[in-house]
Amino acid sequence: MIQDSSQPSTWSQRFESALHPAIARFNASIHFDIRLIEYDLTGSQAHARMLAHTGIISPEEGEQLVNGLEQIRKEYRQGFFNPGVEAEDVHFAVERRLTELVGDVGKKLHTARSRNDQVGTDTRLYLRDQIQQIRTQLREFQSVLLNLADQHVETLIPGYTHLQRAQPLSLAHHLLAYVEMSQRDWERLGEIYQRVNLSPLGSGALAGTTFPIDRHYTAELLNFGGVYANSLDGVSDRDFAIEFLCAASLIMVHLSRLSEEVILWASEEFGFVTLTDSCSTGSSIMPQKKNPDVPELIRGKTGRVFGHLQALLVLMKGLPLAYNKDLQEDKEALFDAVLTVQACLEAMTILLREGMTFRTTRLQEAVNEDFSNATDVADYLAAKGVPFREAYNLVGKVVKTSLAQGKLLKDLKLEEWKALHPAFEEDIYEAIAPARVVAARNSYGGTGFEQVRQALQLAKARMA
Repeated sequence: MIQDSSQPSTWSQRFESALHPAIARFNASIHFDIRLIEYDLTGSQAHARMLAHTGIISPEEGEQLVNGLEQIRKEYRQGFFNPGVEAEDVHFAVERRLTELVGDVGKKLHTARSRNDQVGTDTRLYLRDQIQQIRTQLREFQSVLLNLADQHVETLIPGYTHLQRAQPLSLAHHLLAYVEMSQRDWERLGEIYQRVNLSPLGSGALAGTTFPIDRHYTAELLNFGGVYANSLDGVSDRDFAIEFLCAASLIMVHLSRLSEEVILWASEEFGFVTLTDSCSTGSSIMPQKKNPDVPELIRGKTGRVFGHLQALLVLMKGLPLAYNKDLQEDKEALFDAVLTVQACLEAMTILLREGMTFRTTRLQEAVNEDFSNATDVADYLAAKGVPFREAYNLVGKVVKTSLAQGKLLKDLKLEEWKALHPAFEEDIYEAIAPARVVAARNSYGGTGFEQVRQALQLAKARMA
């Protein structure tokens, strides 16, 4: 393990004594920003190449720096580079180790650069990669949803408003709603990526630099789409992180809503799904129980991501330009939100793919035992020329009477229907059959089987 606590302070001779040990620990970020080390090394290599490219250092010195940084990368990956709190942060740790490896030329790496633009660059490089990873996970999540939807186009499930039975749906239609939500998440992250993908490198501490640097050169080396036009903004902007946390929060909202439905569906009261042993746990004292831990944890972790968004908004709202130490607090929130979203997407994808099965017989029973076809009775009358509001009131009356008699609409005899209104004929029974009720809703975006099949094909084409 390579550590060196004997190195002098990284600060200038302006300081006559070292930090109090407790303050050093309080000030340090190495325990979490070590996550940025690969990005710090990559950014520093681009900076070194630019210094050589512009003649600020010699080509030989640039090559020494690049090779030394690559050696640190190798040491880190092999587990030999483990800087402690004495390094304060990952950037100081790398610079110190580089100087050990290549000598005084290592001290030239920080020419024309500040910790402020350096950490901003590292964070953007990190988040850029994580956004791509999450977008890939969203595609996998959508793929599992589409596979399920393919299997259940003509499986019916009760639809709810106010958590009350409303109208029957194609189960595929219900699942495709989450495909649409996650599509917006995927697109939203793509839009945010464009604003993450700007280089602050070369902004210096806040005012740029006197050296003849080439900011566009380093941006090109690091595959950034452009550079910040204002150095003050470059080092102090965290809009990109807030935007990401907003998008992350919406992803968690969607996962949490689905989680809540799975929790309900798995209950004895609903009984719409059965959880497999691989994705559920039992009770420590009640042997009969099978608990929906995965969706419950996702539902719980949603608040955690919301908290990170709120924390960063509050952090930024009162900061004057340019950099302030408060901004060190952005990273733990960002890192944890990334890990939480990635873990939740992975867990929900596994749950949908192999952790639960739909009980189709129970679902069929459910849509046959309610009054969710009442609207279709009103539509039936309206189609025969009865004003809809009059038909609506007539159906409300028959539902009330049927409830009092312990009957469903399908149990009423034709003479009872005709007593309600002479427009009723024998075809009323076909009109209120659950499969017919669903198939009839063939408006664009509706739950009709034809529309659902078209929506499935469009979603698959969009992903392809």
